[in-house]
Amino acid sequence: MAYIRSRKHGASTPALKSTTAATLLALAVPTAALAAEATLPTVTVTAPTGQPEYKAERVASPKFTEPLLDTPQTVSVITEQLVKEQGATTLTEALRNSPGVSTFFLGENGNTTTGDAIYMRGFDSSSSIYVDGVRDLGSISRDTFNVSQIEVTKGPAGTDYGRSAPTGAINLVTKRASLEDAGNASLVAGDDYLRATADLNRAITAIEGAALRVNVMGQKDGVVGRDMVENNRWGVAGSLAYGLGSPTRAFLDVMHVEQNNVPDGGVPTIGLPGYSSPDPKRPFIGGAGRVDPENFYGTTHDYDDVRADMVTFTIEHDLSPTATLRNTTRWGKTRQDYMLTAFMGSAANLLTPNPADPSTWTLARSTPTFKNQTNEILTNQTNVTATVQTGALVHDLSGGVEFTREKQTNLSTVRTGNWPPANLYDPDPNVSGMTWELNGGHADGETRTAAVYLFDTIKLNEQWQVNGGMRLERYKTSYTNVAACGGTGSSAIPCQGNPTGTLVTATDLDDADNLFNWKLGVVYKPAANGSIYVNYATSQQPPGGNNFTLSSNANNAGNPDYKPQEARTAEIGTKWDLLDRQLSLTAAIYRTEVRNEVEQDPVDLQYYQTGKKRVQGIELGAVGQITKNWGVSAGFTIMDTKVLSGANVGNDDSHDLNYTPKNAFTAWTSYNLGHGFTVGGGGRYVGQLQRGKDGAVGTPKYVESYWVFDGMASYAVSKNFDVQLNVYNLFDEDYVAAINKSGYRYTPGTPRSARLTASFNF
Repeated sequence: MAYIRSRKHGASTPALKSTTAATLLALAVPTAALAAEATLPTVTVTAPTGQPEYKAERVASPKFTEPLLDTPQTVSVITEQLVKEQGATTLTEALRNSPGVSTFFLGENGNTTTGDAIYMRGFDSSSSIYVDGVRDLGSISRDTFNVSQIEVTKGPAGTDYGRSAPTGAINLVTKRASLEDAGNASLVAGDDYLRATADLNRAITAIEGAALRVNVMGQKDGVVGRDMVENNRWGVAGSLAYGLGSPTRAFLDVMHVEQNNVPDGGVPTIGLPGYSSPDPKRPFIGGAGRVDPENFYGTTHDYDDVRADMVTFTIEHDLSPTATLRNTTRWGKTRQDYMLTAFMGSAANLLTPNPADPSTWTLARSTPTFKNQTNEILTNQTNVTATVQTGALVHDLSGGVEFTREKQTNLSTVRTGNWPPANLYDPDPNVSGMTWELNGGHADGETRTAAVYLFDTIKLNEQWQVNGGMRLERYKTSYTNVAACGGTGSSAIPCQGNPTGTLVTATDLDDADNLFNWKLGVVYKPAANGSIYVNYATSQQPPGGNNFTLSSNANNAGNPDYKPQEARTAEIGTKWDLLDRQLSLTAAIYRTEVRNEVEQDPVDLQYYQTGKKRVQGIELGAVGQITKNWGVSAGFTIMDTKVLSGANVGNDDSHDLNYTPKNAFTAWTSYNLGHGFTVGGGGRYVGQLQRGKDGAVGTPKYVESYWVFDGMASYAVSKNFDVQLNVYNLFDEDYVAAINKSGYRYTPGTPRSARLTASFNF
């Protein structure tokens, strides 16, 4: 079997048109004048070098001017200490600490999702992942080796970040150099698992205020409970700082990550609860035994290669003791080259030559997925924060401008032949019969945005605060699809006099408009350690805003004739810092309504933006120290989702949204026993959730609820050396972690496994 894996590297990035110097001057002058008039005490802000506990006081973004206690919105922060104790190495694993947030969707039909495909409060939020406040693009499983904390903002985040998913955003805060000398290295071993990391920070003594930090990571992972599947990667990140401890500070941060994976297309749902048969003429399939969840139905030729690069330059200048100017420039590029052999367990693909002998049954490997995608971003962001007093009122201000260019390129692949069918109960990955190569076709999407924003927290007195923000954003999206003409059916592309197979421009569309988002909150503080708040916020997602793809089809939300999707959230909540402010308790009631969903009218069969969806619920949280030696992080949510207007997205007569558990709970706790011993553990509960709606019959329509418990024990051999044992899925729970839209395939939950970590401090 011969096959071709073509690679095409993108051209160099043209310079982004920027007016940074003028912007800095325009923002600096009025801010300095306001700061000079203020008569407030000096405020000294220092950046922490690490988070020793579970509780964070505030988020890293300067757009959030107040501590979490006084921020009128549900925001959960997952600290580095919590990630370390749990042995969480990816963003998806770390997000299990936020109730109801995870990867529940495996993909649609033959397509399989890869990377961080996160669902949050009823909607796909994978396009709303940020690194240090800048959008992070690409289908990559983000590693935590260079992450100091993860911030999960729930509810519309359009005012904070611009166009985004309707129910929230996720921001990863990277590790930066500091003047504190520190070093750590770790080695983790498990069942077919090996991982090594190192984190070294040193002050540069020859240059006052300079420091260098380097993080490295290497991992070889044969996934427990899954044959053939691998998650292998390595990465290096560096942070160079200058001017630390002075009014002007500069940071140069770089990161390079490579992944060489064997992707997982899942296993058939045959034998799971809710499975009957995809073929009424063969009802006996419904009584077939469940396949081994370790089975791999792909081939030895499957691969998923990812390369990600990021360069960030940030400069900060204290205009006065109460005002700071920041400018950030980021270039990032992620490329994924991918071939995955998946399947559809439809009646046509599931063959039963001898109904009485299931060992003869086969499953067609008929839906290979190819992706050769490059995402690139170039941005310049300028921000000013200032504290200003006007009479009896104190204003905490944050304003700025952002210029961004995002690009996505998809290269087309043509294949010849097919893989042979897989034996349903004993699949063999060593097969031949198919070749593939790039055919010159490509789809190019680009979005350029220019935005200006302003946030103001007005402190009326010790009890009352008003928090407001607004963002005006101008965007322009262009999309061009160059493909080979010819073919039949709905996917046929007219050749217009060209020979069949000639590359022609099949789609050439653009869209441009203005987006205005805002939020308003009121905070009442009955005590210094507590707050009660109400908040209202909006966000918008324009056509092509999450995938850079525009379409002329009337049933596609990417049609530029349509308005942006709109989300509005109202929230009432309370936050309290107890036990000498070491423990944070939060509670919130919220309702999000998403409008402008594209729906087909049942009478005239035309498409209109009349669809509405709603998510409402309660979320409770507790994080921090109960005692000096006892820490806890816990969250519980109840989500009531509903299609208010339009066709159901789920199955039967249900109006619920897909891939969203009605109830979810997560908790982790640890206790320092003394003499170097620490024990910890936790559990998570995911309630029943439904898959998507399509024409599939006989497949499970719902994923059953499940509990999973993990445990940890560590021992500090000395001040420089400790060991930690993590045991995952203590009771070996058998559960479905993700399911595809048709219900033909699912990802089995990881069975019981263990990892041993040795850490060295120097």
